[in-house]
Amino acid sequence: MRSPVRAGVMTVLAALLGLAAALLVPVHASAAATPARPADGQGNIGIQLLEAPVNRRDDPRAHLYIVDHVKPGTTIERRVKVSNDTGERRQFELYPASAEIKNGAFTFAPGRTANELAEWTSVAPEKPVLDPHESIEATVTIAVPEDAAEGERYAVVWAQSSVPPDEKHNVGHTHRVGVRIYLSVGPGGEPPSDFEITDLTAQRDDEGRPSIIAQVRNTGGRALDLRGELRLTEGPGGLSAGPYPTGTAVTLQPGETGKVAVPLTEELPDGPWRAELLLRSGKVERTAAAEVVFPEPGSVVSLTLLRAWSDLTWYVVAAALMFAVFTVALALVVRRKRLSVPARD
Repeated sequence: MRSPVRAGVMTVLAALLGLAAALLVPVHASAAATPARPADGQGNIGIQLLEAPVNRRDDPRAHLYIVDHVKPGTTIERRVKVSNDTGERRQFELYPASAEIKNGAFTFAPGRTANELAEWTSVAPEKPVLDPHESIEATVTIAVPEDAAEGERYAVVWAQSSVPPDEKHNVGHTHRVGVRIYLSVGPGGEPPSDFEITDLTAQRDDEGRPSIIAQVRNTGGRALDLRGELRLTEGPGGLSAGPYPTGTAVTLQPGETGKVAVPLTEELPDGPWRAELLLRSGKVERTAAAEVVFPEPGSVVSLTLLRAWSDLTWYVVAAALMFAVFTVALALVVRRKRLSVPARD
């Protein structure tokens, strides 16, 4: 994917070509959460975020999770939809609980375990009763204290429904579904989100199933949920394959490094291939490419990344092109002025 800088350079290049044409031809000047299926098999219970902050309308993560950056002393509200798609009248409990990022995953604490963010969070109503196939809207309120320390915190808003033992069910069971909260607190602007793909490896497991593994480092100031896809091109006989989606999303804290796996089909030829990996978290996207030949079953090989021009390189190219455009335009103006001066006797 081309960076905005590269796209700008290409635009300047087009302008340069247009000016070059002007030497010959005169030119005139002229814009959220997965439902849970109860064990009785009678349907789902669910919870879904209904709104995102205005400044995050184009951020896919903000439509699934509560993702925000606020100053100490701020109170925010978000609406969620709680649904009972089972065939029974259900009592729900809506509550916040602790979460953390551990080993590349967003990890939920058991029960109603609290942390600082969970203690700032409340849900209303707390104990709605829903008829079969009924849904309601609930309000999640997060009140950040004036003395809150700077940093990012994690929690979950849960919708829980329990079925006690009765003549139909010898054993009671509890189901819960939730919406994640990623809340950054600080006095200034939001820390930037960014990451880099530092390494790619190819492997086949002992059964011969191939995969590509990316080493990724979170270089920004917010947690990331990394997903993406891999495309294989220029394969044997001109074959192409994919896109292949990544496996389970990998969640990384700022400064953390983790691995993102892309499982592939077993019958895939060894290669050579050109592998192009695209990873994204919210609005941030990064790519990496490499030539790959898959190894024997049970083996792993490190791949050499095909380095694209950096943004700094594109800035240099852009500056050079802008200087060339200016020089050509100046020469054109001087030439026309000379031609317009009347000859003297």
